Amino acid sequence: MRQSQKTEPQADRLSRIGLENRKYTRARSTDYGEGKGMSVTIQDLVLDRNNLNQAYLRVKRNKGAAGIDGMTVFDLLRYLRENKAELITSLRDGSYKPAPVKRVEIPKPNGGVRKLGIPTVVDRMVQQALAQVLTPIFERVFSDNSFGFRPHRGAQDAITRVVDLYNQGYRRVVDLDLKAYFDNVNHDLMIKYLQQYIDDPWTLRLIRKFLTSGVLDHGLFARSDKGTPQGGPLSPLLANIYLNELDKELTRRGHHFVRYADDCNIYVKSQRAGERVMRSITQFLEKKLKVKVNPDKTKVGSPLRLKFLGFSLGVDRNGAYARPAKQSQKRVKQALKLVTKRNRGVSLTRIFEEIHQKMRGWLQYYSIGKLTGFIQRLDQWLRARIRQYIWKQWKKFKTKVTNLQKLGLSYQDAYKFASTRKGYWRTAHSKTLNYSLTNRKLEHLGLINLSKPLRLIQSD
Repeated sequence: MRQSQKTEPQADRLSRIGLENRKYTRARSTDYGEGKGMSVTIQDLVLDRNNLNQAYLRVKRNKGAAGIDGMTVFDLLRYLRENKAELITSLRDGSYKPAPVKRVEIPKPNGGVRKLGIPTVVDRMVQQALAQVLTPIFERVFSDNSFGFRPHRGAQDAITRVVDLYNQGYRRVVDLDLKAYFDNVNHDLMIKYLQQYIDDPWTLRLIRKFLTSGVLDHGLFARSDKGTPQGGPLSPLLANIYLNELDKELTRRGHHFVRYADDCNIYVKSQRAGERVMRSITQFLEKKLKVKVNPDKTKVGSPLRLKFLGFSLGVDRNGAYARPAKQSQKRVKQALKLVTKRNRGVSLTRIFEEIHQKMRGWLQYYSIGKLTGFIQRLDQWLRARIRQYIWKQWKKFKTKVTNLQKLGLSYQDAYKFASTRKGYWRTAHSKTLNYSLTNRKLEHLGLINLSKPLRLIQSD
């Protein structure tokens, strides 16, 4: 099922304004007296009351951690009531100065860390207000092959395009890996690419202020000479604006490609063509865009083996289809293994809630793929994990006998089975425990049957 990213009502309204020129400084709007010879600037649109209200609501809804000033999203409304006039004045006259972002490191699934920069909630609101105005402008120039962080587009749409390209005969892929892309964006080039479409000094100055606001890492301040820190509402849009230059170059050369943020795959028909494209595009990225290509991870291969956005491709008599990559399957199984660890010492109810919370999102994301067989095997394995957990919870011999009797065993059979010296995992697979703790009983206790929500999602 396709998941669309929501567009703010203000952004929808702006998309209908009818910005007339390729470089945008002013726009005609009925909201601002069109027909009376009046026009509005991008600054007017950003500081418009409705736009700021929408930005506030979006920031509050997204929650997120506090920045370096410790202010939370719940404190923001009171701050705005007391300081709104000063904030708008400082934005309008150019004296507004963003605070340094707070450095946070998030572990990556495959090792290493992802560096995030958390702006203050006030800065997040201003960034959001700016993004709401700029997004409809740049949506007009972004490539149809770009899917990341864009309204009404998502990873599932990107994978659908990949399947189509494979079925058209593009059986080799150049899998580009940009090394620390968000940390290496060149600020001067970013402003240059913005200026291609926006001829508005106020907007460009404000964006540069956010780019150069600096980072506070464990109390130490560091200048921001390059990069656009992940974590702010403006960062995804700026990342797409920068890499739109790559999209334009690939389109100019006639290549078929799919890009999701900094993940870009180029599809060709032969290994030799792929290697040639990889060399030339690497040169373009490093010399023209000043970003680094990771030579160890950038490769030419088959979409049947390589991973893109957590998916690989499979092929049957009907053609190509998407499926969760083997790494994605192992990762979700490992996550469930940690949740159902037999010595956790938490209630079954909590475990079932954690499983449900984890798997609903996972199933929704991978539902466009072919995964019925994997889910059936995962269901079977997960039920064994829960039987093991329950057996460990019963602990004492007397408790085991009593509970087995409640599940329908005679006293003699319950006594005999409770005396087993088999390990927990072997016991979980025994005929007796499978007969007493049936699939239906586990589901009645609260364990999700993963096959059922998958069928519902795929039938929508």
